[in-house]
Order: sequence, then C-alpha cells, then structure tokens
Amino acid sequence: MDTTAVILEAPERLALRSLALVAMTAGDIRVEIEWSGVSSGTEKLLWSGQMPAFPGMGYPLVPGYESIGRVVDAGADARARIGEWVFVPGANCYRDARGLFGGTARTVILPQARAIPIRESIGRDGILLALAATARHAIVAGGVPDLVIGHGILGRLIARIAMAMGGAAPTVWDTNPARRDNFDYPVIDPAADDRRDYAVICDASGATDALDLAFARLRKGGEVVLAGFYDRLSFAFPQAFMREARMRISAEFTPADVAAVIALLDAGSLNLGGLITHERPASQALDAYPQAFTDPECLKMVLDWKTI
Repeated sequence: MDTTAVILEAPERLALRSLALVAMTAGDIRVEIEWSGVSSGTEKLLWSGQMPAFPGMGYPLVPGYESIGRVVDAGADARARIGEWVFVPGANCYRDARGLFGGTARTVILPQARAIPIRESIGRDGILLALAATARHAIVAGGVPDLVIGHGILGRLIARIAMAMGGAAPTVWDTNPARRDNFDYPVIDPAADDRRDYAVICDASGATDALDLAFARLRKGGEVVLAGFYDRLSFAFPQAFMREARMRISAEFTPADVAAVIALLDAGSLNLGGLITHERPASQALDAYPQAFTDPECLKMVLDWKTI
C-alpha cells in the first residue's frame, strides 16, 4: 500500500509524493488522516537544517506529530479500534523515508497503543493535543506561572491551561502589538511591566536571550521554566546570582499530560478554539510550510488531507 506524504528531502527541500507503507502487523491500525498541523518549532528546525543531531535524525524524512483522523483498518489484535477518531503523534511506517516524526501523510500505520482516542466534535482543533500536553507539562514541571514570556500558540496554551487548572490568570509578555488584543488574561509589552517579583516565569518564546529577560524579573529564589526549544542559551550571571535563581527545563510531554488535557477538554474547562489561524489543502503543502515558518500572522497552520 502507498500513501501521499510530505517529505523533507533535505533542508529547505520539500516534496509531496507517494511513499510505500510497511505491512500492518496484528497490533497495528491504519488511520486516514484528515488534518495535520505544522509545528513552527521542531519542524522549522528540521526544515532549516538547524535541528541538533539525535538518534533517528536524517533525510529524507516525513515530519509531523500533530495529526488526527479515523481508524479505517486494523490487524487481528486491534479490530475493535476500527471507526475511532484518533490523535496520531507520529508514525514510522514508510519503506523509503524516515518517520521523523512521520504524521504528515494521508494514510499512516502505527501501533494501536500510540493512537489516542479523542472526541470527533473537537474537529481540526484536535491537532493541538500534543502542543497542549507540552504546555501542561511545563506547568506541572515548575508550577503555575505568574508570567509567561511569548504569546505565540504555546504561550497561549500555557495561559489557558494554567487557568483551566484553577490557577490565577498569568501576565503574558509579547513585543508584537498584534498579539496584545483582548484576552482573558493581561498581555502587555515587557517594556510596560515594572514588576521584579515574579515567582515562576515560563518562557514560551524560544528566544536566545530568554534567561536574561527572565532572571531580571524574578523574586529571590524564583524559578524560570524553559518551555521552548533552544539551540544554545547563555546569560549574565550577576542577575541570577543576586536572586539565587533556579532554572528548570521542561522536556517532552508524557501520557499523563495527554490524559489530563483530554480531561480538561471533556470537562469544558479548556477550549482550543481560535488558535488555528491558517488552513490549506495538503496539495499546497509546499507553500504552507514556508508560510508557517515565516509569516508573523500565522499562529498555527493546518493541512487538510480530505481531498488527497
């Protein structure tokens, strides 16, 4: 069986073409993908060639870990899953390309345990499940933040989930006036903020100077949680020294984070609406990816696979 997939042949060399799929085993399911998201963090690093080397890294590769669709077939041990609406956090099912992360294709095959059932009524917003779980993981790692740096999609999710978990509305910084409209929490220019006593600051900007910005605003003994992905970070020591600052790195989300986010969604405490700003047919993927990485108005790009 073949599938149509987005393939990164090499840095900044993108293709949309057919790939052969591996055979399905007894515990596997086959999912027809309807929507997949484009990550402006991890996938941008893959596209630009700036992703640090790690096991499994290499080209050609199929990107994507934000896909949703329906289970249409399954192996002998997974037949009960047929018909389910599921979130697919990636797949490694291609004969001639690496599945890193492998979810951006019309059809994928993966072990049934990796496919996460979600309510179909969530619609295309379901592609945000991994990002929401990443946001929740950052909150659990360091505590509910009272300041979030960066009002991109991760910063917005951190603020929403912090409040959905019962925390006070955090202050959010963003230097872009277009990202400081009316929200359920204050979004301000950092230059307009005089506070120097934040207890927990969560950086969702991915900026190389994030630590200098954050350490200057901490109270003594406060903590900075790094929720982005950074090539390299450095900071001036005196500010951190005077505050006896702590730093925590929030890594990958866990199954517990995913379950907690689904529970918040099912309870109506968390709403993912309004975060996807751009949608294109998957046939336009070659234009969609550069736009997702370079257009400042593109908060989140989603590809529609239903016409492929």
